[in-house]
Amino acid sequence: MGPQPILETERLILRPFKLSDAEKVQELAGDKRIASTTLNIPHPYDDGMAEGWINTHEEKYKNGKGIVYAITSKDDGELIGAISLNKLIDHHAAELGYWIGVPYWNNGYCTEAGKAVLKYAFQEVELNRVYALYLSRNPASGRVLEKLGMVHEGTLRKHVLKWGVYEDLEYVGILRSEWKKTGSHDPVSSP
Repeated sequence: MGPQPILETERLILRPFKLSDAEKVQELAGDKRIASTTLNIPHPYDDGMAEGWINTHEEKYKNGKGIVYAITSKDDGELIGAISLNKLIDHHAAELGYWIGVPYWNNGYCTEAGKAVLKYAFQEVELNRVYALYLSRNPASGRVLEKLGMVHEGTLRKHVLKWGVYEDLEYVGILRSEWKKTGSHDPVSSP
């Protein structure tokens, strides 16, 4: 397997994380509002956590278990968030995960990055299915996934314990055949 490809969109560059991103990751992911609306981001986000997380990415990619991208601004290279394909199952399915730093909310960055990652998933990796889960109380995440063409497949009632409270999860997904029909995939280039 070659090096992790870099994806470009109109406003974004999706690239592998570097250890030099750790301070910004800690700053953005350390915001309690990010941790509150995601399943796996802890709060507080202690020193060393970002480096530890970044250090897992290369092996995950090389072993075919997933791919993690830094979402960065094409204009200035500023780190905006992260997007990933996880839990790859024999190259047939994967889970889409993401977070966007609070200063960058409501700019369409997650949808734009998501379109690029779905195109990569379906055209390059040749996955048959991509799915995602989000907390029911986070409808903004649901809107992003809907814009990506994902359809609601069910609610997992009181499925996770988040900060001492059982939370419902919404389960959505899209098949490659559905993605091809949506026309929601913008051209993406690899530099």
